Amino acid sequence: MVDVINDLEFVGGDRLQRTAMPAAKQLALLKERAVRAGVPCIYANDNFGRWRSRFETQIEHVRDGTRGGEIAKLLAPSEHDYFVLKPRHSAFYQTCLSLLLEHLGARSLIIGGFSTDSCVNFTASDAYLRGLSLIIPKDGCAAQTTEQHRIALAQMKRVLHAETPRCAEIRFSRRKHGVVAKVP
Repeated sequence: MVDVINDLEFVGGDRLQRTAMPAAKQLALLKERAVRAGVPCIYANDNFGRWRSRFETQIEHVRDGTRGGEIAKLLAPSEHDYFVLKPRHSAFYQTCLSLLLEHLGARSLIIGGFSTDSCVNFTASDAYLRGLSLIIPKDGCAAQTTEQHRIALAQMKRVLHAETPRCAEIRFSRRKHGVVAKVP
């Protein structure tokens, strides 16, 4: 989950909030199914330039009367989830995400969050460069405009070979080496 714990207190944050809430609702349902299937959930969030930040402090900040508060409550991490604080757009840049994914034995990623044309796209690009297969749920991401969202999804599908189903179309199945996410 990329930048879902976000105060949205920036220019254009009001536009993103309107498109992000429906996506957050779909991500919450997808996360419930993933947890039941034993799939780990990783939150990757900007640290907003707070170099002594803790993820818990960030959650508290966002929940306390910001535009992103409702989304943060809906997608609040559990004690079993992982988190990575990122200094820039990609969840891989200058973070331990690659090592965490290696530890978890991940070969594919489902990437949802905000915004499709920025942080989701940068994270997906870096995942692709690392040889991971990608599922980007089209109703589990959002950008400030529908057009920006549509163009970013089309690019990730074309260039990164990402699958772009709806959240409800993603299936989890147990295999010999763990749980696999697939699209029919």
